[in-house]
Amino acid sequence: MRMHQITPFVPCSSLDRQIAFYQDVLGFTVGFQADNYAFLRRDDVAVRLVEVDSSINLNHPEREGSFYIDVRDIDALYASLKPKLETLPPERVRAPFNQDYGQREFHVADDDCTLIFFGESVGR
Repeated sequence: MRMHQITPFVPCSSLDRQIAFYQDVLGFTVGFQADNYAFLRRDDVAVRLVEVDSSINLNHPEREGSFYIDVRDIDALYASLKPKLETLPPERVRAPFNQDYGQREFHVADDDCTLIFFGESVGR
């Protein structure tokens, strides 16, 4: 027996806007959508978007969320996404760089400030 995937629930203030971001910028496709919920997938990675009540401020630092996507060939992935990433405000994207803990990463913030880490092991 083994676990094979984790799928984060990501709260959002506008389901339509976040679906557009994950599709148009990050290349995900919608597998299912209902009133306030959408399941999106790209390769073996999935994200579940849940629209929350408008009274919840998702941009408040105490609500900040993040998740990590392990990838292969991170520089090629970044290059493929770069034209869309360049349309975002510069503070929402951090270009690939090497971490001291042996990962090469780039970071992207979605429309509600959820930070998405993309990373690949580069050895130590």
